[in-house]
Amino acid sequence: MKSLGIVRKVDHLGRIVIPKELRQSLQIVKGDPIEIFSEDEQIILRKYQANRACFITGDITDDNKELSNGLFISPEGAKILLRQLENMM
Repeated sequence: MKSLGIVRKVDHLGRIVIPKELRQSLQIVKGDPIEIFSEDEQIILRKYQANRACFITGDITDDNKELSNGLFISPEGAKILLRQLENMM
């Protein structure tokens, strides 16, 4: 784990602000879910990536299929990918 040299205070509601530069570098936008873990005396925040989420659309459905590389694709994601592949031919 590397130190970024950034210090933030906890406000009266227990919130902290994740610096804009860090959010941009991690591609975290308003509304993104964040996982919270604790380990020893550390708090670990991680951008939440749902299992079975389509790698193209981000959709999570019961119809998502797992590809051989462990990625998941939704029916809509498959259509988008197929169209892109057809346009490349």
